Amino acid sequence: MTRHPGVAAVVAAGLLAGCGSGSSETADPGTLAVTASFYPLQWASERVGGEHVTVTGLTPPGGEPHDLELTPKAVGRLAQSDVVVYLSGFQPAVDQAVTQEAQDAAFDVADVADLDLTEDHEGHDHEAEPTGEHPDGDEATDPHFWLDPVRFEEVATALGERFAQADPAHAADYRANASALVGDLSDLDDELRSGLADCEQHELVTAHTAFAYLAQRYGLSQEGIAGISPDVEPDAATLRDLTELVRDHGVTTIYTETLASPALAETVARETGARVAVLDPLEGLTDASAGDDYLSVMRSNLETLREGQQCR
Repeated sequence: MTRHPGVAAVVAAGLLAGCGSGSSETADPGTLAVTASFYPLQWASERVGGEHVTVTGLTPPGGEPHDLELTPKAVGRLAQSDVVVYLSGFQPAVDQAVTQEAQDAAFDVADVADLDLTEDHEGHDHEAEPTGEHPDGDEATDPHFWLDPVRFEEVATALGERFAQADPAHAADYRANASALVGDLSDLDDELRSGLADCEQHELVTAHTAFAYLAQRYGLSQEGIAGISPDVEPDAATLRDLTELVRDHGVTTIYTETLASPALAETVARETGARVAVLDPLEGLTDASAGDDYLSVMRSNLETLREGQQCR
């Protein structure tokens, strides 16, 4: 990953570039200016804010959020936001920009998302230490809370309160919208719980270890090919061990995704006779996404899992 330029210099450059260009994006008059760092937070912000907010996403459609690099224009817009919704530890460039330019506007969802799973370098999931520290230095906190709708409910409720704090005149609307979103997420949880209640296969083999919270919630056991960040590729020994696991446990489906190369998943599938299916971690929407929003893609994921895990 490239080094980020000094954020203050980037903001200055961005503001100068915007002067007289007519290309600067600004919030609609009278609305709360919200910047969200990647798709699930953008979607939730739009749902909770409704007509009272203008939401700008930092991660472009089809972009890989883990490796986001901020343009001068994006940093300048972030610095002028009323609320910046982000997940600390997930996107270093965003963390840096928020720290230097938007601390008063920051809303870090990590504080309410209950990030209690970690992953070691071999792709195994663990409960996080209560302090969040890992003495051996070999574990990383899993950020992908949004793939568990129950955890996402907590974020939706907190988002309603944060918007209400920033814009008290519309506090009742924000809280009502947050409640409606929690209802939709609760319905999704019911569907996932019912749909994955009786599966023959419990080993969930994924290209990228994004699904630990989903697996924990619904009785599956995730084994990843790549790490929490999809560009962290396994070594030969890890691939060999994973191939043995697939054979030993009779795994029939290896899951790849929309924003990462399928090459590793296809290699494991080819070696074991398994098939490849797409399971979307919902880090961003693309034209290849099996749905047009979070809820529809998650329901598509459920159907993919029911087939791949041989659920009745």
